[in-house]
Amino acid sequence: MKFSPVYLCSGQGSQSVGMAQDLYERFDSVKRRFDEAAEVLDFDLAAFCFNGPEEELRQTRVTQPALFVHSVVVSELLAERGILPVAAAGHSLGEYSALACAGVFDFRTGLRLVKVRADAMQRAGEERPGAMAAVVGIEFETVEQICREVADVGVVVPANYNSPGQLVISGEVRAVEHAIELCKASGAKLARKLVVSGAFHSPLMSSASKALEEALEEAVISSPRFPVMSNATGRPHSTPQAVRRALVDQLLAPVRWTDCLQALSEMGHAHWFEIGPGNVLAGLLKRTVSGAFAQTVGTVAEIEEVTAGATA
Repeated sequence: MKFSPVYLCSGQGSQSVGMAQDLYERFDSVKRRFDEAAEVLDFDLAAFCFNGPEEELRQTRVTQPALFVHSVVVSELLAERGILPVAAAGHSLGEYSALACAGVFDFRTGLRLVKVRADAMQRAGEERPGAMAAVVGIEFETVEQICREVADVGVVVPANYNSPGQLVISGEVRAVEHAIELCKASGAKLARKLVVSGAFHSPLMSSASKALEEALEEAVISSPRFPVMSNATGRPHSTPQAVRRALVDQLLAPVRWTDCLQALSEMGHAHWFEIGPGNVLAGLLKRTVSGAFAQTVGTVAEIEEVTAGATA
């Protein structure tokens, strides 16, 4: 059965020790990509991916390149087997993986951009410590109103519109903690801090945006070969300059993941792959688009399974 899937590219939080190790051991092309990554990053990414420790792999400067490399090598292995996407989206960091899959930039260019982004975000988190929290079980509008009410305590904003009834907030620690209590009082089933190294997708990342903007202006960027959704707008990317602008905006703006998935669904696509480690995005798709199912593709066994399905 021939099919052309939508790719959903994993974002921060999907990483785990051992990620991509079976691909590395099986395919020479994956070894070469990890060798290239070591040259670009000036550290042995494979060692962190395969051996950890987990606390190091969780560091933004390591996590983001790890996710990018894993998703891109999976997409390349699928392409070698005749499986090509018709559209793509990536959650936060995953947007870079999705753009690479669509030929917007080559592997090295994409990884250099990810390195600049990750290093700048880690520095911003150290300069202006912040927090993020997941809120489940109340409407987006309620959480947005709570963020406005807490403004006198400190900065707190919606950061990830993940699925209906699931929103992540981000900002200064005291403001996030106060917002958590108000969300609980408003009936949230869950409101708790996440283990992150900064207040991503909030004004606390403002110092990171200049470094990323400069790197994007210098990078060779093309228009996507197929629709890739912008986190910042929930609509497909268009021109190279629009890609640059949207990726800078993404640092400070909320990830409109629910809008991205709904827009992709309206295009009428039937097959969805989450490429990279984990199944976080598959779960968000299931809660957002009725009847939709994403197959996880991040291991040798999963690549063999979808390849067999495509040629059956």
